[in-house]
Amino acid sequence: MAQTMVQVNNVFKSYWRDTMEIPVLRSISFDIPEGEFVALMGPSGSGKTTLLNLLAGIDRPTQGNVTVAGSQISGLSDSSLARWRHDNIGFIFQFYNLIPVLTAFENVELPLLLTKLSKAERKKQVELALGIVGLADRMKHYPNQLSGGQEQRVAIARAIVTDPNVILADEPTGDLDKKSAEDIMELLSQLNAQYKKTIVMVTHDPRAAEKAHIIRRLDKGELVNGDGAR
Repeated sequence: MAQTMVQVNNVFKSYWRDTMEIPVLRSISFDIPEGEFVALMGPSGSGKTTLLNLLAGIDRPTQGNVTVAGSQISGLSDSSLARWRHDNIGFIFQFYNLIPVLTAFENVELPLLLTKLSKAERKKQVELALGIVGLADRMKHYPNQLSGGQEQRVAIARAIVTDPNVILADEPTGDLDKKSAEDIMELLSQLNAQYKKTIVMVTHDPRAAEKAHIIRRLDKGELVNGDGAR
């Protein structure tokens, strides 16, 4: 039986605007087994990205606990959280977030610069990651020399180069044409099936969500269905 990779226990999240409290998430609880592929769906403003940021340790819950890869991250210090995030999380953004003056190789290498790996070891891991996403022949190209789908593949290579426990993807196909979106979803499915990566993906696209094993729906900050298994 698979171990639990993500555990969210009675999580609330609010933001403050002056003296007004704005609730975003209310009493969220669920588990994600290791190696699972989960899609988070719901209308804009339902709290999907906020929940993803809590799983990444980018934000902290107002109340409740978030445990990922065996660490209760809601209680970690900022410095410990940064190290934990580097070691455990690969984040994929809608708009790629590549640095335009760096090549594909250099963009993917960035997370490894914080490690003690030698230059040769970094090179090996970057080449492996770019090979997995099908861009071994584009590593010297700059972002403006790549298509949108290729840029997202570079971003995915950057997310997996540290061999993270969990891949978090925020609308990974939202800025792509239909064919590129399909290719990216096939790649994520491969990372899940072949490399056993636990993936949590926020998406508005039902076609993208079909690649997930479990769909969880948020509405007005609350989970609105059962286990969501497909």
